[in-house]
Amino acid sequence: MYLGITPSVTCNNLSRIEFSLILDKNPLVESVEELPAGSSFLCYCHLLCGIIRSAMEMVPLAADVTFLQDRLKGDHVTEIGVTFLEKLDEKKYRRKK
Repeated sequence: MYLGITPSVTCNNLSRIEFSLILDKNPLVESVEELPAGSSFLCYCHLLCGIIRSAMEMVPLAADVTFLQDRLKGDHVTEIGVTFLEKLDEKKYRRKK
């Protein structure tokens, strides 16, 4: 929403604890033409994984968020995988009055 894009959501897992967010267009990499030589391990969009993981903790759910495909590494789309791990203790995240 804040980046001005709407991802496609795919869920191929029968247990419904995993899904993927497919970004056809990623504004975080539009100004990057190619990765520097010897730096193929860089992933400019790990920021998105941290944002999604933190948002899930606010609900409160623990999730593993990883990059599955990256346009900067030659893939056709950017794909982020999300796996639900557990429901967190709500008391820990409740705001004290």
